[in-house]
Amino acid sequence: MLLAAALTAQAQTVVENFVPGSTLEGISYFLPRTAVRITVTAQKTVTRPGDFNKYAERYLRLTGVPQAESTEWELLSVKMEPFGKPDKEKAFSIKVKSKTVAPLVGLSRDGLLLGINTEVEEEVLPPLPQGEKGPEPVNPRSFMTQEILAAGSTAKMAELCAQEIYDLRESRNALIKGEADNTPKDGAQLKLMLEQLDQQTSALQSLFSGTKQTSTQVFSLNYDPAKATERDLLFRFSKKLGVVDADDLAGEPVYISVESMESLPEAKPDEQTAKKKEKLERGVFYNVPARMKLTVTYGQKELSALETPMGQFGTVEILANTLFDKKTTTRVTFFQSTGGTKDVME
Repeated sequence: MLLAAALTAQAQTVVENFVPGSTLEGISYFLPRTAVRITVTAQKTVTRPGDFNKYAERYLRLTGVPQAESTEWELLSVKMEPFGKPDKEKAFSIKVKSKTVAPLVGLSRDGLLLGINTEVEEEVLPPLPQGEKGPEPVNPRSFMTQEILAAGSTAKMAELCAQEIYDLRESRNALIKGEADNTPKDGAQLKLMLEQLDQQTSALQSLFSGTKQTSTQVFSLNYDPAKATERDLLFRFSKKLGVVDADDLAGEPVYISVESMESLPEAKPDEQTAKKKEKLERGVFYNVPARMKLTVTYGQKELSALETPMGQFGTVEILANTLFDKKTTTRVTFFQSTGGTKDVME
């Protein structure tokens, strides 16, 4: 939602530092800090043992099958998206005095300056992606024969189930070779029959080998850097628990670094510059952002990197009020995430 305010009065537009309660006759606005939404996608795999896992080697020659349920997590991706948030230290007010036409000021819902004398759409971050739950394993008991279900012990059920698996494999081989009594002549029908046999075999074999079910989950956090850093702790990640808090030592640390990609000239004030600045201070303040590089790492692996301008690492400049006191006022739009000027049009 865009908040637009038209100040209609006559005189001079004055922009000054914001003091709460002292600017009822004008509009207060913020310049932004550039924060980053970090979206983490992780995969969870749950391994469950089969009911006949103790008989896997005896009847099917399967070794190393799971004997207990376990959970394993894997980091799939990390995505960084910059956005603007109000910088409480960069709050200003546009006042109106008599005998001039003041500009139309466009603000975001949280008070960021978006535009002057022009309509600007507020930008919003896209919705977070949704996690995905993997398909449920097929119930193998739905493929058991009456003889298997009627067996009097687990050992007998396992033996009969293993024999059924071997019979299904023989039926599949016979179909492929064209030796089965019911071999279809239609290729599509043959494919369907083979798929059904594979499904039955896989379901029954899972009683010995166990099952794996995977799902993806999405986590997000906001990061608002105040200074460049070589290693700042974002969160921790555990292969058994997934994403955990930064202070949870059950996980390994995931770090972010913030590095400047440019060198801004140091301000060297002199008497002439001070006089010039004093004349300009009745204007519109905006950011000149600095370009930064953010890198997320886990162990020795780089998970994500982003180069982006950031408002809090740059400087604050001023658009002179003479640009807005003419009969045909200047139109200006600003980048919502950085506070820098996007377009300046007469």
